[in-house]
Amino acid sequence: MSKIMDLTALATQLDQATLRQQAAAQLTGQVELDLATAYRVQAEGIRLREQRGERRVGLKLGFTSRAKMQQMGVDHLIWGELTDAMQIEEGGSLDLSELIHPRVEPELCFITSKEINGPLSLAEAGLVLEGVGPALEIIDSRYRDFRFTLEDVVADNCSSAKFVIGALQSPLRAIDNLGVVMNFNGRTVQVGSTAAILGHPLRALVQIASLLHQQERVLPAGSVILAGAATAAEALRPGLHVSVDISGFGRTAFHTGGAQ
Repeated sequence: MSKIMDLTALATQLDQATLRQQAAAQLTGQVELDLATAYRVQAEGIRLREQRGERRVGLKLGFTSRAKMQQMGVDHLIWGELTDAMQIEEGGSLDLSELIHPRVEPELCFITSKEINGPLSLAEAGLVLEGVGPALEIIDSRYRDFRFTLEDVVADNCSSAKFVIGALQSPLRAIDNLGVVMNFNGRTVQVGSTAAILGHPLRALVQIASLLHQQERVLPAGSVILAGAATAAEALRPGLHVSVDISGFGRTAFHTGGAQ
């Protein structure tokens, strides 16, 4: 296993996997990759996207389930970048031919009203938000067989591919234990609660504010934050109408092209 790393070359492997819809080998099978370096590979991958004209619009949070943290041996969440090219219009269509092995997760979405430039308490977290709404995130690991280590998934922008956001609600409304139902063609495939997101979704915002502060990074006002999955992911296939209903917060949906 090589100890010499070319971050651009590693990021390019994942970038080309995305562009060609062809799964790549795990990076940790090629180099010794720690978490800090994995984030550097992620950043280089986003730079490649920006060179093609994409613009950063926010962050997606991962491992916001305490059980998942314990499984992966970490004590905090991870994050990936969101760009404007990743957003699907609410009710719009997802072209599965652009993806490798896509899955979908129901989430809550935050839109910030102020820049996040330092740590936040749970009481302060809601005060930096413009609104909260239902969301669906399409994840699509670029690795073969959807298998990866913690470092691999961070380097791969935390498997993020696309997202859909529904209408926003007041950030002052209670969001700690809302029912979440995800449907495929009107049939329920996942049921959960927003409490699955660290016991309270705002705790995800508290954690990401702390991690950003440690990296001396500021998240601009108007940023999108996907707070993390409220249920397990479901594999996508052609001919689906995918929707999520969050109790008290409405719904959002998209459909996949082609026949089943």
